[in-house]
Amino acid sequence: MSGATAPGGLVTLGETMGLLTPTETGPLQQVTTLRLGIAGSESNVAIGLRRLGAPATWIGRVGGDELGDLVVRELRAEDVTVVAIRDTAPTGLMLKTRRTDAITTVRYYRAASAGSHLCPADVDEDTIRSAAVLHVTGITPALGDGPAAAVRKAVEIARAAGVTVSLDLNYRSALWDTAAASAALRELVKRSDVVFAGEHEAALVVDGSTPQHLAANLAQLGPRQAVLKRGPAGCVAVIDQAPYQQQALTVRAVDPVGAGDAFVAGYLAELLAGKPPAERLATAAATGAFAVTVPGDWEGLPRRDELDLLTATDPVIR
Repeated sequence: MSGATAPGGLVTLGETMGLLTPTETGPLQQVTTLRLGIAGSESNVAIGLRRLGAPATWIGRVGGDELGDLVVRELRAEDVTVVAIRDTAPTGLMLKTRRTDAITTVRYYRAASAGSHLCPADVDEDTIRSAAVLHVTGITPALGDGPAAAVRKAVEIARAAGVTVSLDLNYRSALWDTAAASAALRELVKRSDVVFAGEHEAALVVDGSTPQHLAANLAQLGPRQAVLKRGPAGCVAVIDQAPYQQQALTVRAVDPVGAGDAFVAGYLAELLAGKPPAERLATAAATGAFAVTVPGDWEGLPRRDELDLLTATDPVIR
């Protein structure tokens, strides 16, 4: 274990994997070159926060292998504080392929991985208590009993310490069934202050005939801030009982994976900066748009001085 959190920032926990991505579009068996990187919803958010100037700490397990070394190195290179527990199991692997320009397929090789061995003992109380925001996702509880217990412990520590709890539902059907996910996510929503979800994810937890209705019903479970991510359709939110809507920015999408994490990072960075709801949502829309313009889960995340580039009316030469 290494690292210590910067007070007042974000702390998150979960699995970060090695990522293999073909450099060409088409059937995987005909691809000649793969690019190696890393990916993980929680670490994507941590990187996004750091690029926008907010402190961020990532907690997780990695294998004592070169993929584990890569995860730690890449996160530290992005100035994320890393609390990495080395495990005897291998680091998980993610394979992302593009069958056509419009179809992206993601496959996971994470059963019995180091990240799936995350447990409550890995969650340091002082690290959580010193944060301003604890961010968790619905992915980690789906990895097994240990990761689920680790998330519950982190959330309870944060709630007792007055730390804002942020939750991205991030439902992964390959990891658990709908019934189990619905019950577990509903309990996490009740214990969260800020909740992010896609429309289909929100429908696992609450009823609602419209996106605004879904957001309002999520907020009724307890969170003061409920945000529905709608991709190219923008987002809707209920924040402190008031409705909000934000349009998406029009960009040419290169890789859609990671857009939701980028959106969350933009919103939470502005929340930490004390910005009003409309500004949080506007930045979230910008960071989400930036993410899809570049291959990779997090590589396209913007720095703060770049946020206005996508709305520039004249050609920008820097």
